[in-house]
Amino acid sequence: MTDFATYQQLTQLYADYAAAIDSEDWDTWVDFFTEECEYKVQPRENYERGFPLSTLALISRAMLQDRIYGIRETLFHDPYYQRHVVGLPRILKIEGDVIEAEANYAVFRTKLSQETTVFNVGRYLDRIRKTPAGMKFESRVCIYDTEMIPNSIIYPI
Repeated sequence: MTDFATYQQLTQLYADYAAAIDSEDWDTWVDFFTEECEYKVQPRENYERGFPLSTLALISRAMLQDRIYGIRETLFHDPYYQRHVVGLPRILKIEGDVIEAEANYAVFRTKLSQETTVFNVGRYLDRIRKTPAGMKFESRVCIYDTEMIPNSIIYPI
């Protein structure tokens, strides 16, 4: 059984993560992860079959920072806004300072002068470490339900 304070911190982590991405606060996004980390965006079919192929796979904070550099400096795309709606996290397991949890998510995208559309829907499967600086993701796998994604994924999910 999890104590209330731990669950509250976990819920706050999920809310703060979504807020950072939605406000395009990329430096804060990187700070949600431990130095040695994994961030993947993977179709459900590949995840369930045990296939490693992911749409996006970053395996360290340095790779996350490189992705942010790409977003800011090199990627050219139609501007858009994202808005995350994240369900309450469900704790799967706790061992010492590590929490395994999952939560459903929906990401909506709004391009300028267009209607808002559903961009990506799925679940987060996370491994979170309690650190002196607060809870940090050691692993975040964004498992999206559809086999199709529109164009490309520029911003983190």
